Formats: sequence, structure tokens, C-alpha cells
Amino acid sequence: MTNNFVTELVRLALIEDIGSGDITTEAIVPSASRSKAIILAKSDGVIAGLPIAKTVFQQLNSKIKFTAKVKDGAQVKKGKVIAILEGPTRAILTGERVALNFLQRLSGIATLTSKFKTQISKPKTNVKLLDTRKTTPGLRLLEKYAVACGGGTNHRLGLYDAILIKDNHIVVAGGVREALEQMTNEGITIEIETRTLKEVKDAISGKADRILLDNMNLVKMKQAVKLCRAAKIETEASGGINLNNVTAIAKTGVNFISVGALTHSSPALDISLEII
Repeated sequence: MTNNFVTELVRLALIEDIGSGDITTEAIVPSASRSKAIILAKSDGVIAGLPIAKTVFQQLNSKIKFTAKVKDGAQVKKGKVIAILEGPTRAILTGERVALNFLQRLSGIATLTSKFKTQISKPKTNVKLLDTRKTTPGLRLLEKYAVACGGGTNHRLGLYDAILIKDNHIVVAGGVREALEQMTNEGITIEIETRTLKEVKDAISGKADRILLDNMNLVKMKQAVKLCRAAKIETEASGGINLNNVTAIAKTGVNFISVGALTHSSPALDISLEII
């Protein structure tokens, strides 16, 4: 994630919100007015996105001083001041919603990721928590950054950096073995999705590097893990995973657990900006 990427993303977000001008602020706030404001966590969580929020305000007015009081990835309690702003009032008020939209969204992802990470750590396994490509269009890099802030591991930034043979690929190819036979990409990990023990066995015989166990119950998953472990093949659990069942899934011995909900279903963390 480069500075140029963040700058352009913030620029587009500001254009979307401001349009021809912040007519409310311009009508009420004198142009020479200066203020001090705090950004406040209104619930417990993990913070992510402070550099993005800073970019929002500084694009509007370079005279705004933005002081982060915590770092991204920090666990905070309700009532914690996470940043202080000082500078032109108009710019602070105009940038408020865009900055908070980024902060609340990314902190929500980081917070949910941290909750999943806590649950899979209970059995004291070495399983890694992965994100997916189920992200908001245009915000993938930010959302995956937030997952990392929450203690998760980024997996597949796009279609270009890893091979994952999914169910529809298998249908088109004519089966698990047939799909694997088409793979000639040397040096790239080949992962394939399976839903039955037969497909797991076919994937093993087809020499997959990692086998995704999709929507399997715990009994079947344990059997699949045993087969894959004997063949020295990594396993990844996916599908229908939530905070209530992720600990039991971690106990099956899988190497990875991927959770689309980290990015597609995380509630925003409650954060506010207040002039003081």
C-alpha cells in the first residue's frame, strides 16, 4: 500500500462527500476560525486507519496538526482519545465524516479479526487466520491492512498472486484430478477446494500443495486433516466459520482458517470526533 494509493483514494472520497462545497460549514464557520478536536473511541476495539484519517485532514488543509495518541493495531478501551487535531475549523469539520468512515470501517475489521484470533489461540495451535477476496471494491488493500492490524494474515491480494482452484473451476475441468492436471505453474503454491473426502483423496493424488476443506463438519474435517497430514499437504478450513465454532475448527489440526466475514461482515467500530 503506497502513499500515492492512499492519497488518491482519499482524494476520491473527499470529492464524493464535498462535491461543490461544504455549504453548512461555509455558512456557519468563519474562514479564520481555528479549533482543537479529539477523535474518541466510543467502544472497546482495535484501531486501524489513523494514517488514512491524517491524510484526509491534511489534504483539506496542510496547516492541520494531527497527533495520533495510539498506533494502528492498538487495543483501546471505550473513552480512549486516539488522536488530537488542531487547525482551521472548516477543514476539521469538512473532513470529519470521511476520516471517520475510514477509521470506523478499518477499526471494525481489525476488531473482529482480533476476536477471531483470540478464539483460535485458545487451543494453543499454530493455525493461521486468513482473510479472503471478499472485500469492498477499491478498498481491498486498506481492508487487508486492517486484518493485519488485528492479528490476521493476508491471503491472495488478487487473482494474480496465488492459485486457488474453486468449485466452478472443477466443474469446468471435469473434476478435481482433471483440474490439477492443467496446472503447470512451477514455483507457485497450488490450492484446491474440496467438499468431500473423495475429493480430498483426489487432490492428494493430484499433488495439490494445499487443500481447502469447504463447509465440512468437524468429523469429516478431522478425517481430511489426517489424510492430508500423512501426505504432508497443508489444509485450510473455510465456509460457515464464525466466532462460535472457530475454536473447535482450530482443534481439528488444520493449518489455516480463512474467514470472509473479517472484511465483508465486520461492524464498524464506534468512533467520534468532538470539538473541545
